[in-house]
Amino acid sequence: MRLERIARIAFESARKRRHKVTSIDKANVLQSSILWREIVNEIATEYPDVELAHMYIDNATMQLIKDPSQFDVLLCSNLFGDILSDECAMITGSMGMLPSASLNEQGFGLYEPAGGSAPDIAGKNIANPIAQILSLALLLRYSLDADDAASAIERAINRALEEGIRTGDLARGAAAVSTDEMGDIIARYVAEGV
Repeated sequence: MRLERIARIAFESARKRRHKVTSIDKANVLQSSILWREIVNEIATEYPDVELAHMYIDNATMQLIKDPSQFDVLLCSNLFGDILSDECAMITGSMGMLPSASLNEQGFGLYEPAGGSAPDIAGKNIANPIAQILSLALLLRYSLDADDAASAIERAINRALEEGIRTGDLARGAAAVSTDEMGDIIARYVAEGV
């Protein structure tokens, strides 16, 4: 069953993170969500080291704004996931910050920025490359089991942001760097072992 496969991927992903899965549904209204919960609860028994919480979609949208750090892995249907992923992107300040991974059971997948290809700014050297670079970190962590390399990329991005380096989508009137400049800065920080 498809949900069982997706749930296992969520629990396996949580094992590489903070060991928490939040299943998002609408079980107080939708019959399909009641079945969703039953299946997720069944799969959760295979992962006693991972904490499972259930949350209704309307509460989840509010909780993401209120305290996004309470979440680790969100498990939800495509409908709810599409809504929540856009909300998560804007919590970071830009669609250019959010990576995406579509994983299969063997751990391989498709990694890409969640915001799409942005053809309207193609070739202008103004796109935020962070989502693409974070997508590489996801590939390293989830398909290649190269956690150290993924962490090095994440640390380099965090350092650049902590130093106030921003592309135009995040600059809000301040000086902005180009796509190439941001990529070069992050690459330098990775090489320096930040």
